[in-house]
Amino acid sequence: MKEYDMLKDNPGKSLLFFALPMILGNLFQQFYNMADSIIVGKFVSEEALASVGASYSLTTVFIMIAIGGGIGSSVIISQYLGAKEYEKMKTSVYTALISFMILSLFMLIFGTVAKERLLLLLNTPANIFDDALLYLTIYFIGLPFLFMYNIFASVFNALGKSKIPLYLLIFSSILNVILDLFMVLVLHMGVAGVAIATVIAQGISAVISYIILINTLKNYVTETKYIEKFNKSMLKKMIFVAVPSILQQSIVSIGMVLVQSVVNGFGSSVLAGYSAGTRIESICIVPMIATGNAISTFTAQNLGAGQLDRVREGYYSGYRIIVSFAAVIAVIIALFYRPIISIFLDVENGSLAFNTGIRYLKFIGYFFVFIGFKSITDGVLRGSGDMLLFTISNLVNLSIRVFVAFYFSPKWGVQAVWYAIPMGWAANYIISFSYYLTGRWSRKRIVT
Repeated sequence: MKEYDMLKDNPGKSLLFFALPMILGNLFQQFYNMADSIIVGKFVSEEALASVGASYSLTTVFIMIAIGGGIGSSVIISQYLGAKEYEKMKTSVYTALISFMILSLFMLIFGTVAKERLLLLLNTPANIFDDALLYLTIYFIGLPFLFMYNIFASVFNALGKSKIPLYLLIFSSILNVILDLFMVLVLHMGVAGVAIATVIAQGISAVISYIILINTLKNYVTETKYIEKFNKSMLKKMIFVAVPSILQQSIVSIGMVLVQSVVNGFGSSVLAGYSAGTRIESICIVPMIATGNAISTFTAQNLGAGQLDRVREGYYSGYRIIVSFAAVIAVIIALFYRPIISIFLDVENGSLAFNTGIRYLKFIGYFFVFIGFKSITDGVLRGSGDMLLFTISNLVNLSIRVFVAFYFSPKWGVQAVWYAIPMGWAANYIISFSYYLTGRWSRKRIVT
């Protein structure tokens, strides 16, 4: 695959070929996350699938914090790279790594202490509570490795090296599936086995990622050999961009957690079907999120180089990419929703769970274009460092999802949970796009 320069080559092609490795990498990441659900759903029990699903909404929040923080930091890194200030670029990388390692340790402590209370607050069904707690316990032990792995991936993307995370994800995905099968089929460890497999696979990948990143940074020649390893001023700039980015990346996950208690109230069978549907959704939104992240890096690099017209051209190219992806996804789901859900569940063994998953997937399949439009528009705002409207629009998204799910579920049933999703995406996009049209974002500069 040809390497495209975001500062010089055709914006549409640059975005697409930068986003493709990110898409493939994220698909592999979702694949080995799905492997946990597929293997326990097929080879353990419906309750095991529900317990992993109950834990998944919580674990995803922590990973999204890492992804959002990494993307926020990558804006600073990309702008320095675009301006060819390699010494400051390296300092910003080291500052990000040190800061997020410390944050991951705090999150490890928080998760270990609060895991049981969190499951209770989510109204987790009693028949799956113990397995869900066991999964979370193992997950939090390995959290620093899982967290830093995603930070490394964001740094590679900021440097325009989106193929490196792809190769590492392919490796960790294959390793994770092999370990899943060994833990469940050979050692009969059930839910604990798939959790341990995930921690081992991403832990090894995190170590490899660190080694490759240090060697990659050596390729950027600076006037002095001494590079400052931590800079408080840069950390403040990163926090300014990272906090809203964490919020944006976590919107889906936070919404899942807040409405999880609604779904849990309908019983473990409905939860199992919903969990299967959300795993498919997490795959379908990968091209949308990855394209938005590519737009963010594209915007940051070109604004750093003073090329505003390329940012606008790249943004509108993003629409063509999103519409193409959304159309393909909608057709696939419309034709194959039943066999897709059957990957997770056997219709004979859990008709309620199976039918819940089908109803969710058939509905949501037509609305992924909204999260795509929202993602590329948010990507421009985030890449420019204009975070106020970015934050407001994502908070509106979250508020709509939570309100509709809680208020209307007694009247509409569990369907209210998924009706709220496209409503939130559409509102987010309308607010962000309206602000984009003002052009105020184009006057922002984070690095000087």
